[in-house]
Amino acid sequence: MKLIIHGGFFSESSTNQETKKAKQDALSAIVQLGYAYLENHSALETVVYTVALLEDNELFNAGIGSQIQSDGKVRLSASLMDGKTEKFSGVINIEEVKNPIQIAQSLLAYDDRVLSGEGAQHFAREKGFGYFNPVTDQRQSEYEAKINQQNNKGTVGCVALDADGNIAAATSTGGKGFEIPCRVSDSATVAGNYANQFAGVSCTGVGEDIVSGALASKIVTRVTDGFSLKDACDKSFRELKSFDGFAGVIGISNTGEIYHCDSHPYMVWASFDVNLQVFN
Repeated sequence: MKLIIHGGFFSESSTNQETKKAKQDALSAIVQLGYAYLENHSALETVVYTVALLEDNELFNAGIGSQIQSDGKVRLSASLMDGKTEKFSGVINIEEVKNPIQIAQSLLAYDDRVLSGEGAQHFAREKGFGYFNPVTDQRQSEYEAKINQQNNKGTVGCVALDADGNIAAATSTGGKGFEIPCRVSDSATVAGNYANQFAGVSCTGVGEDIVSGALASKIVTRVTDGFSLKDACDKSFRELKSFDGFAGVIGISNTGEIYHCDSHPYMVWASFDVNLQVFN
C-alpha cells in the first residue's frame, strides 16, 4: 500500500517560514490519516477521503479558502478516476459546496459523469450536499486588493495504491484567482487527473500548460507502454520545456514505484509507504 498527496505550489508563501511549517505539518498529518484509512478501504475510497481532508484545510487552494474569480465568485472543480474500472468523473466550476470531490464520487454511478456549473450544483443539491460558502476572510482580502491575480498555482491531489493492487487518483482546485469567470482548469480533465491499472497521476500548476501537455494521461499511457513512472514523468516534463510549462505531478505505479516532480520550484507534497516523507 502506498499513498502520496500534494497541496499545489508554495507560490505566495515561498518566503514565509511559518506558512511553510504549517503546510509541512498539515500534509504530514493528512497523508498519515489517509494511509490509516487505506488500510481498510479501497484506493478509490481513500483518494476521495484524503482529498476531502485537503479541501477542508484553508492552507490549500481547494474547497475552503479557494481563490476568487474576477466576478467575485468561487467556482470549484474536482475529478476522480478509478484505475480498476477506468471510469472518470468530475465537476467543473461548481459553486456553494464544501467538498467537490465527494460530488465527483457520486457521479461515478451515472452515465453522465462530468457536470459543470448550474447542472453540477443542481445534482449536488439533489444528492443532499447543502449550501456552503468557501470564502475565507483572507481570500476576500486578497480579492479586494487583487494581489492574488498572478501568483497562485495551487491545487490538491492524491494517488493511492491499495492492498489489492488497485490505483485511484483524485484532484481538486479552487482555480488560479481573478480568472475570467467559468475558466476551466485541468483538474477536472484527464490532463490533470488520470489512472488505470498501471499507474495514477495527479497534477498541479498552470492548468492551461497541463492541458497543453496532456500531462497526466500522457504519463500514465507511457507507464502502460512499459516506461517506469520516473522515466515517463521525466520525458513528459522535458516536453513541457518547449513552452516553459509550469506543472508538478505526483504518481504511483502498479509496481509500487512512487514519484513526484515539478518544472519550477516548488510543489508541496507528502507520501506514506513504510515511512513518512514530506517536502522540505
